[in-house]
Amino acid sequence: MNRDEIFSKIQEVLVDALGVDDDEVTPEAVLTADLGAESIDFLDISFKLEQAFGFKIAQGELFPDNAAQNPDYVKDGLVTDKGLAELKDKMPHVDFAGFEADPQLSKIGKLFTVNALVSFVENKLQTANA
Repeated sequence: MNRDEIFSKIQEVLVDALGVDDDEVTPEAVLTADLGAESIDFLDISFKLEQAFGFKIAQGELFPDNAAQNPDYVKDGLVTDKGLAELKDKMPHVDFAGFEADPQLSKIGKLFTVNALVSFVENKLQTANA
């Protein structure tokens, strides 16, 4: 599958999971801020991605678990260098460029874009076919 085909399938998943219109699901759209996703929706999105693409997503693989509660990763509302390194390691599908300049924990949700989902699926499919 090429990136456009992956995007198209993800667009269908998000329209179904979040009840948004397909024209709202752009590559730059943030799942929470732009598409209204809440924490419970992330489980549904993961499940629907598994169904749509035929692979398993381990807990914490797509969206990190409890990173904010680790004092080594967050201090005074900012993601530490160690926390940022851990996030980058666990989420190679996410573009951290803008976040690195201002790593406020409150802005971490903006990392979860449609583009990040496309990159995640693209990586999973490449790994499965390797």
